[in-house]
Amino acid sequence: MTLFSRLHSLKIQRFLPGLDALAILAWGALLFRYSVSGQLKLLIHPNYFWLVFLTSVILLVLGGFKIWQWGKDWRNQGTETAVRETVQHITLLPPGWATGLLLMTAIAGFLITPTVLSSQVALQRGISASLPVTSLQPQAFRATIKPENRTLIDWIRTLNAYPEPDAYAGQKANVTGFVVHVNSLPDNYILLGRFIITCCAVDAYPVGLPVKLDRDRSAYPPDSWLQITGEMLTETLPLERQTLQETATDQRQLVLAAQSIKVIPTPADPYAYQE
Repeated sequence: MTLFSRLHSLKIQRFLPGLDALAILAWGALLFRYSVSGQLKLLIHPNYFWLVFLTSVILLVLGGFKIWQWGKDWRNQGTETAVRETVQHITLLPPGWATGLLLMTAIAGFLITPTVLSSQVALQRGISASLPVTSLQPQAFRATIKPENRTLIDWIRTLNAYPEPDAYAGQKANVTGFVVHVNSLPDNYILLGRFIITCCAVDAYPVGLPVKLDRDRSAYPPDSWLQITGEMLTETLPLERQTLQETATDQRQLVLAAQSIKVIPTPADPYAYQE
C-alpha cells in the first residue's frame, strides 16, 4: 500500500465513528417519532410501547454522546483513537458498510409511512373464525356481554367457547371490520375481518365472520371499513366453519344478516390485541 492510499484509508476511517453515531441517532429519532406519533399501534403490541420509547431515549443520548466524542477526537486529531474504534467493529463487511445499511434503513423508516394490513394479506395468511389455542384465555371471554354490544372479536371468542351456530340464531349484532371478498362465496356475501396482534404486525392473524348482504358485494370494495348492524342466522356455505377456507362440502355456520351498513373511515386503532 502506497503512502497516499494509506493516508486516504486513515482519512476515511476517521469518519466511521461519526457514521456510527449518525446511525444510532437516526434509529433513536425514528423510534421516538413512532412513539409520539401513535404509529407504533400499527407495528407492535401496546405492551411494548414503553420499551420502544425507552430505547429511543437511550439511543438518542448515546448517539449524542458519540457525536460529541467524535467531534472532540477530530479536533484533537485523534486518528489512532478513531482507527482503533473502527477496527473493533469490522466483521464480514468492509468498514462502514454495516453502519451505512443501518443508517439507510432508518432513513427509509422516515420516508415510508406504516400502513394497515390489507384484505389481501388476510387471505394470504388465512382468515379464520377461530383463535389460536394460545389466545383462548378464560379471562378474555365474557359471557355476560349482551349480543348487540359484542365486538367482532367478542363474537369470535364466543364461537370459540361454544361453536354451535344455532345457539346464536336471532341474536342482534353491531360490529365493525374491514371487507374481504372470497371468490367461493356467493356475490351477496363478504367476510368482515379484523387483525389480532400477539407481538407485532409480522405475527398478526386475521379473523372474520361471513356477512349476508341485500345487494351485490361490489358496492363494498375490499379493505373498506364497515359498521354493520343486523341479526345472526345459520347458513350453509362452501366454507370450512373454523378456517373459512373453501371446502368440497357445504357447512352450517353462523352468518350476520346485515340490516344496516355504514361505511366508516379506517379506525385510528385498527387492530385488536391478544390479551
